[in-house]
Amino acid sequence: MQTERDKLVAFNERVKLFAGFLNAIGLGLIGFAVLRPLTETPSNPTWAVVWWGVIGLAMHAVSHYILGRLRKEMKHDPV
Repeated sequence: MQTERDKLVAFNERVKLFAGFLNAIGLGLIGFAVLRPLTETPSNPTWAVVWWGVIGLAMHAVSHYILGRLRKEMKHDPV
């Protein structure tokens, strides 16, 4: 038997998984933007490296926004 709470828990878990996925990709891009110049000539950073970092930060921010979409169970007070 499936209840409304089960649907809510499943929805919240899917939201958390998607936010975690975006967060991991974003942090990977930020790491790439930081580590790539260290392996090349550090005196010559390119705009591509800056854009990788900006895109990574944007994906990280979107993952925080997505976590704000979690739903709460409504509790009814008996009167």
